[in-house]
Amino acid sequence: MTTTPRMNIWQVAPEMMKGMFAFQQAASAAGLDPVVGELVKIRASQINRCAYCLDMHLADARKNGESQLRLDLLAAWAEAGDLFTEREQAALALTEAVTELTDGFVPDEVYERAAKHFDESELAALIGQIVAINSWNRFNVTVRGLPQSLQADKADSAR
Repeated sequence: MTTTPRMNIWQVAPEMMKGMFAFQQAASAAGLDPVVGELVKIRASQINRCAYCLDMHLADARKNGESQLRLDLLAAWAEAGDLFTEREQAALALTEAVTELTDGFVPDEVYERAAKHFDESELAALIGQIVAINSWNRFNVTVRGLPQSLQADKADSAR
């Protein structure tokens, strides 16, 4: 598979990018714990295989002090014992359910688990973050957005 970008969708459709940024800002401003927010973005991006978003959000998480062990085991969070809090696990379970939608619905037990750990406002913010990152992922995997780290590598090798 090639890693050559198909198009720069944000140059072609700048109003769409403005809309996505506005949605992301609204979801971010809703008050979700930033650690949970980054874990959600990384987990959805892992499921969707979005290299662009993984590169960005893993770097952000490290910059904000997230441990490498938690990042390494995030894909297996349910098997990682108490490495992730109950609240984080509830958010990650909801992220997987919303991202995959293989049965067409988010199971009641997954939603109810999240609702036990997040008040209604936080839960709305969590859902907003999950939907936003899934949208970014889908844009980037469709157009093969080149991760920033690889763009820097290509620029360095061209010198």
